[in-house]
Amino acid sequence: MVHTIEDLKSGELIGLKRLKIANGLDVFPEEILTLRDSLEILDLSDNNMSELPEGIAQLKKLRIVFFANNNFKEFPSILKSCPNLSMIGFKSNQIQNIPEDSFPPLLRWLILTDNKIERIPKSIGECHLLQKCMLAGNLIKELPIEMSQCKNLELLRVSANKIESFPEWLFKLPKLSWIAFGGNSTSSHKELNSDLESFDWGDFTVKQQLGEGASGLISRVKWNSKNEEVAVKIFKGEVTSDGLPEDEMNASIAVGEHKNLVQILGEIKNHPDGKKGLVMKLIPSDYSNLGNPPNLETCTRDVFSEGEVFGQEYLLKIAKSIASVCVQLHIRGVNHGDLYAHNIMVNASVDCLLGDFGAASFYDVNSTIASSIERVEVRAFGCLIEDVLELVDKEKVSNTQLDKWKDLIFACTTSDVKKRLSFSDVLEQLLRF
Repeated sequence: MVHTIEDLKSGELIGLKRLKIANGLDVFPEEILTLRDSLEILDLSDNNMSELPEGIAQLKKLRIVFFANNNFKEFPSILKSCPNLSMIGFKSNQIQNIPEDSFPPLLRWLILTDNKIERIPKSIGECHLLQKCMLAGNLIKELPIEMSQCKNLELLRVSANKIESFPEWLFKLPKLSWIAFGGNSTSSHKELNSDLESFDWGDFTVKQQLGEGASGLISRVKWNSKNEEVAVKIFKGEVTSDGLPEDEMNASIAVGEHKNLVQILGEIKNHPDGKKGLVMKLIPSDYSNLGNPPNLETCTRDVFSEGEVFGQEYLLKIAKSIASVCVQLHIRGVNHGDLYAHNIMVNASVDCLLGDFGAASFYDVNSTIASSIERVEVRAFGCLIEDVLELVDKEKVSNTQLDKWKDLIFACTTSDVKKRLSFSDVLEQLLRF
């Protein structure tokens, strides 16, 4: 619900826990401070603000703030004075500078996507609770070594920056599971399949929009010359929270064919707006998402429908399918970067498809860090299995079988990255279940 300044002035919002105002504000409304005893979530996105008052520190219960699409040029260090603040979002501003010691002590989730940041302050290393850090679409040249102290960091987005080399400590972080690093000069570039055909946009008639994500629009279309229906994804061409749509498109092509991937049929050419696109096999309507994306509370872990219960064979088929896909991805030097239940579609027969390559990154499989990159994603796989195992009816699983699952999860998520299994090892173990 969007509120107004008039609502605040009337006094009718006293006691409110969540406030959103978006109507061209140039300055922070002092009236918000009347909610100092209750306000927990503040969303002032889509305004014209460039600074915050000292008074914001009075909002002692404030946990989450969003200031996307404003005009901030410097990260407001006053936020460090908000004792319970754990999530901060400044996506798509003009931020160039982050002063040292600007982050609040309980910070878990930081969003600075699409700004003009060149340097991350060393003091980020003091953010020991940081789990999710989104820095894609900036001008960052290197990550400070102090960041190696962020031992709870699980998800990191540094795509579309100016990073020339990634330090080895990055891929040794004990909990890092989901990372996107494409669009940097250090990223490997793949020779894509030159046999992929291009098809004229004029040969397709849009029938229905199926979905819209940060990177593009997916539609069900009629392929006129073939008289059949397929799916087409048209990429927006703008930087997203995960990275560059161009990297997503290239990764989707580079991974090749696999029974648990959506089949790519070709590229789009001659789009009227000059946009790029992919023609894909249409996913049958009986498929649905295995899970739902993390929420503000779970931060890095997916959520599932209440009361959902799976059988052990259901989990086993999903685990084998996704492990098999990941073997192929990493043989080809592709890190998915977003290996989650919400990016897996399943049907009643537990046939599953891994999708959404928006966070995918290329890497050199012969590099010294290649093995560690794969094992970071192996931890994401372990988290996936752990989440789905929670939904399995334990009364129908023997203790021996349950121990096998727990041992596999531990082998995928152990804090020592080098001691984790590879995806080939994972698949080999699953075949013995």
